[in-house]
Amino acid sequence: MKISKGSIESEISKSITQWEKDFLGRGSVSVKTDILRDMIIVNLQAILTPAEYTVCETKEGMLTIKKTRSELVESGVEELKDMVRTITGEEVKSFHTDLSSRTGERVMIFKMFNNLEKIL
Repeated sequence: MKISKGSIESEISKSITQWEKDFLGRGSVSVKTDILRDMIIVNLQAILTPAEYTVCETKEGMLTIKKTRSELVESGVEELKDMVRTITGEEVKSFHTDLSSRTGERVMIFKMFNNLEKIL
């Protein structure tokens, strides 16, 4: 039975939410995953704590939060890649992420070796 693109996207969203809770101690408010060509794009909403939003009011504070949050995610990147490989059956070529301290939104991009959208 062929698994649908939508069910894989949903499974990745659920897994990343669980990873956030287990690894970072709290999950984002909402997670949306989209498979586009050879990329898996994950959009996480409201990932910052109220205290982090306050710290982000200054440029120095914002840079500190972005750096700390990026280091936390990067330290768990192998686990994230393993999750994506398990769900999709495809290898991850590279991982990119950024955080908006203004909106509290994080974007994760898993670049795959193959065009996952075409395979599905």
